[in-house]
Amino acid sequence: MSEKFQKMYYDENPDAAHDLHQLDVVLLGQKMTFTTDAGVFSKKAIDFGSQVLLNAVNFPEKSTLLDVGCGYGPMGLTLAKVQGVTATLIDVNLRALALAEKNAQKNGVEASIFQSNLYANVSGTFDNIVSNPPIRAGKDVVHGVISGAYDHLNVAGTLTIVIQKKQGAPSAKNKMTEVFGNCEVITKEKGYFILQSYKV
Repeated sequence: MSEKFQKMYYDENPDAAHDLHQLDVVLLGQKMTFTTDAGVFSKKAIDFGSQVLLNAVNFPEKSTLLDVGCGYGPMGLTLAKVQGVTATLIDVNLRALALAEKNAQKNGVEASIFQSNLYANVSGTFDNIVSNPPIRAGKDVVHGVISGAYDHLNVAGTLTIVIQKKQGAPSAKNKMTEVFGNCEVITKEKGYFILQSYKV
């Protein structure tokens, strides 16, 4: 099936044939195990950008976290396990969400996991939001992650995203500055930028 017509990892129901993998990894010094599948983002390894983001943040224990576009759960579940945040994971991809549920159980993590197209099904506010946004879904979706975050953050809450320079980091930084009035590059590694804004 040509890529033009094949459903992608940012679709609700990917149509790729199942191809399960198990990833045994160490993230933030913690052994973690993730089951992945075809039709989800970065099925064969934890995306390098997600790892850079994880290494860049240190959230207070019991603070609330929303992982937007969580995929099979590497960021949100690791932060829940290691930093003790109260995590909520959302994605549009039902296959990814089913994996995230399994991976939460595998790693002994309690998290709220449910489907939402961006923030459509999200209520309430959070101390922090993280996202490795789906670049291939287009600029409108990436900017939707940014613009929608503001209304779902508590005052002084942060939005932290990872994006490669060549895939639009300068544009994302400008959008975050427009929405929040501030944006800092907190880490850069191998072309990946970790951008963070806080709600004034």
